[in-house]
Amino acid sequence: MAGRADVPEVIWARPERTGRGPRPAFTRADIAAAAVRIADAQGLDGVSMRHVAAELGCGTMSLYNYVPRKEDLYELMVDAVSGEHELWEPAGDWRADMLRVAHETRALMLRHPWLPALMSPVYGFSPNALRYLEHCLTCLDSFEGTYGTKFELIAMVNGVVTTYVGNELATVERVRALPWSEEREHAVRGAYLGAQVATGAYPRMAAAFMEDAGPIDMGAVFERALVRVLDGFAPRAEGD
Repeated sequence: MAGRADVPEVIWARPERTGRGPRPAFTRADIAAAAVRIADAQGLDGVSMRHVAAELGCGTMSLYNYVPRKEDLYELMVDAVSGEHELWEPAGDWRADMLRVAHETRALMLRHPWLPALMSPVYGFSPNALRYLEHCLTCLDSFEGTYGTKFELIAMVNGVVTTYVGNELATVERVRALPWSEEREHAVRGAYLGAQVATGAYPRMAAAFMEDAGPIDMGAVFERALVRVLDGFAPRAEGD
């Protein structure tokens, strides 16, 4: 494959384009933007070197002069949307600042539903991803702990966000595929569950429904999950 390396390498350490010839017609930013447009419209499965080349109006083989592997294309995409992170001035309250980071990351993933599938440490060291990571560490300046602990905290917060958004997106996708309305689905399943609980075989479930039978506020669940993660990192008083 043209331009494909037979040894491990980091795409950011490569020249923008390899090989001889005229001045490059595209930049990595152009290629990443085209791939992101396709992924936003068609999902990650719609992203291929052929489709990106068609979006750019070039030949598939010529694209390999810029991007040797599809994995490199994914890395360009993750870096491109990572540039959407707002790098604001931290307030000095590490908990509040990390909650803001989490909510903004969730919004970013909802704008780009394919992103959770590519959340990997492998793609975490691109230029924009490094700026985001440095921003998170700045938000943790008031946190008393080693950098190892800070990295662990950031990873756990990102893990909660990625898992939560992944579940949100999967639910939306399932509902979209239903041949009936979401309301009819809930009504039928709710009636079945209610009948099962009414048999008396599930007393704790019955008690749970008696305690709170209302709809679950998923936004509040998300907030509580984040707070509990941050609570786990809060300094403990001596003797606790």
